[in-house]
Amino acid sequence: MYFKMKYIKILKYRISKKKKELLIQNNKKNLFFIFIKFFLEIIIGFYRILMAKFYLRNVTKLGKLVSIKNKPLIKANGKIYIGDNVRIWSFVNKTKLLVDKNGTLKIGENSRINSCHISVSNFVEIGKNVRIAPGVLILDSDYHLVENHFSEDGKNSPIIIEDDVWLAMRCIILKGVKIGKSSVVAAGSVVTKNVPPNCVVAGVPAKIIKKIK
Repeated sequence: MYFKMKYIKILKYRISKKKKELLIQNNKKNLFFIFIKFFLEIIIGFYRILMAKFYLRNVTKLGKLVSIKNKPLIKANGKIYIGDNVRIWSFVNKTKLLVDKNGTLKIGENSRINSCHISVSNFVEIGKNVRIAPGVLILDSDYHLVENHFSEDGKNSPIIIEDDVWLAMRCIILKGVKIGKSSVVAAGSVVTKNVPPNCVVAGVPAKIIKKIK
């Protein structure tokens, strides 16, 4: 019931927003096309929720109002928990969520994931309201030993991405890293060490370049 009310609340907000647009434009022709566009958006929204239920049918737990745009690649050999109102987009490239047998992936509510690659051998937790841009790589394992490239006994260690973090395009998050609440990882950065809360990191390896007030 809570989620039905939440969805109705969202629809009421969207309708109110459209009414304001119409009052500003004061044009009957615009009124018609705006409402057509609005109802198409509703239909597309329901379709994306149905897509999520289909493509994510094998995950351990799927939250309410999760939506998908375009087909992702999901390998749920381990456990995958996806919170409410998560969006998984494959707008630029196919989003890949690859979880090995003993791995666990958790994605918090209201997070937005777009065209990224997440590989989990151990444990990866993505908090609430996290934004992950296209081309981002999140890898909690080396997969191979440095001393023996043919070995499959690479080291792994959990990754924690706290609430309200933004991972910009093509950044790489490596094993054993914790990214603090409300921090930003700049495009193209490689994160090898923990990132404190409320800061911007950039570079290879990533270093703090700015504090967020």
